[in-house]
Parts: sequence; structure tokens; C-alpha cells
Amino acid sequence: MAEIRLDKIRHSYEDKPASDADFALKMVDLTWQDGGAYALLGPSGCGKSTLLNIISGLLTPTEGDVRFDGRSVTTLAPDERNIAQVFQFPVVYDTMTVYQNLAFPLRDRGIDRARVDELVKETAERLGLTDVLGRRAAGLTADDKQKISLARGLVRSDVNVIMFDEPLTVIDPHLKWQLRSQLKKLHQRYNFTMIYVTHDQTEALTFADQIVVMHEGEVVQVGTSESLFERPEHTFVGHFIGSPGMNLFPCSVEEEGVSIDGQRIALDAPPSPDQAPGTAELGVRPEYIRFDPDGIAVDVRGIADIGRYRIVDASLGRHPFKIFCPEGVEIPADGARVRFDPRHANVYVDGWRVEARAR
Repeated sequence: MAEIRLDKIRHSYEDKPASDADFALKMVDLTWQDGGAYALLGPSGCGKSTLLNIISGLLTPTEGDVRFDGRSVTTLAPDERNIAQVFQFPVVYDTMTVYQNLAFPLRDRGIDRARVDELVKETAERLGLTDVLGRRAAGLTADDKQKISLARGLVRSDVNVIMFDEPLTVIDPHLKWQLRSQLKKLHQRYNFTMIYVTHDQTEALTFADQIVVMHEGEVVQVGTSESLFERPEHTFVGHFIGSPGMNLFPCSVEEEGVSIDGQRIALDAPPSPDQAPGTAELGVRPEYIRFDPDGIAVDVRGIADIGRYRIVDASLGRHPFKIFCPEGVEIPADGARVRFDPRHANVYVDGWRVEARAR
């Protein structure tokens, strides 16, 4: 396995890019540690697959350098990088047996027969394929075919990194959790360097130790699932992580807090007004808003009961927002008032989180 360094990577599909708008990747500067489990998370079109293809060697970046363990591999072909890649749709040889599919990349590298047999059987056991090793791949389900694709990536011991590009899209929903758990256990046991590309926040949050969130060709935050939830560095992260996502209120920044349409919200550690020269917004997740008779006046528009809690649709003036309300907590029919938890409210200027001023 290897440390992967992306040094000032930019990429454009235009012959002569003239501005940032011409770049699919605007600027990526990242280091992935040897043995880490990482996720690239973002919506379709944000640059995830472009970045993955640059790491694998399928694309040469317009600018910047790709390094494995300090060695530049930017101009090396994919087969010179020792990378295993698992794609969204399973890539298997239907005319071969499952055993032959797993053995193929090992035999191609000249590994002796006894070692091939040992590695194939060990990998098949990890992924629950032992019982189908003798069957042709053509007769298997899409779930089993994707397991074969996963196993082909895991069977090799010489890879620098194993990359997964939306690998569970075609998997039956009830098996997704099982396969994610298996991948997590395999990483913990064998310490592979893994990069998992997905648009599904649940897949990213349950698999990776560090998550790279991408938006419009940029990396907007790198962090743990907790830091992405508690301290989104960009409003996109707050919106994209969580279901429903973070509430955003246009506001003006004052000395001890913010004001939303004339209603003042006190914060524990607000930024100063001179830190907010652009468009300011207050971000508060639905989990950190509660009904309080001493709070600010809001209108309750609707309630969705989803079992252990209810999601309340409300509005503060002309600004709609949502509240998570546990079962057993009374929701006022009229004259509702709420309080925002000041420890979990973030101020954003032009989309980016502003740190509180020093006291």
C-alpha cells in the first residue's frame, strides 16, 4: 500500500482552459495516508470520478502532480501504478468460473499455482464466495458478480490502493449494509489503503475514517463523520450531510449574535461584524432546535411522524426550516416558540464558515 499525494491538481476537458469555469477540478491538494480508509463524497458531476481516474492513470491532469510514497506517477500508465479498481457495474469474465476470475490477475503476474490457490480461497472465504467457486460467473446474480469484482481487487497483495467507484449501486438494498460491513472489517484486519467514491452519505459515513466532500470541482471539507455533521465548513456540506440537512437563515451579524428579519439570536461565540462583509447566513441543524416558551416566535406548518421522532415543518418569518422533535415532546398548535442551541449554530459568509472571534 502507499501514501497518495495529490499536489495542486487541476483538470480541464477543454483544449485551452481560460478560466476556473473551464476546469472540472479547480484545485485539489490532498494527502491520503498509507493504510487509510477514505471516501470521496458528492453529487453527480462534482468531479469525483475525474479525480479517481487521475489517481488510477486513466487521465493525466492538466496541472499538478500525483505521487505514491513520494514518487511521481503522473505520467505512468494504469498498469504501472499497481492499482485495483472496482467499478459501479461488475466487471467479470462470464465464461470463467468464480475461481478462475479471482485467479486471473494473480496468474497474469506470474504467481505460482500453490500461492494462487491459497489467495483465491482465502479471499473467497472473506466475501462469502466459497460455495460458488466452481460455478461459471454467467449464471450468478448481479450481487454475486459484484462480490467477484470486489474479490478481484482484494485478492492481490501488491496493490498500492484499492479504489471503489460507486460499487454498491447495483447491489440489492438488504445486502448493501452487509457488504459495507465486510469491507470495513477487511480494512481493519489487513490495513489496505482504500478510496471509496459515492454520492450516498450513508455509505461514506459508515465506511470511511476520513471523508472528502466535493462540490463543483472543489474539495470543500475533509474530516470525520462527526466533524462534517457538527462543524460543516461550507453550507453545501451542511445541506448534503444529514437528512434533512442543515437549516440556513439569511442574517446580519451583530456584536453578540445575529439578527434574522429583526429577531435577535444570541450565540455563544459569534464572529464580529467586520468578519462578515459578504452574504451572511446562520446554519442550525434540525436536531439543535427545540420548542421553548421563552424562545423566538415561529409558525408550525406541518408535522411528519416517522416513528422515534417527528419532523416539524416551520417558518421563521419568510424562512422555512425543519425541527427534529422526539416522541413525547408537545408541539404547540398556536404561538409556537423555539430556541436554537447556541453551541451548535454556525455563521457562514459567502458559503464558508466563519470562526468565532477571539475573546
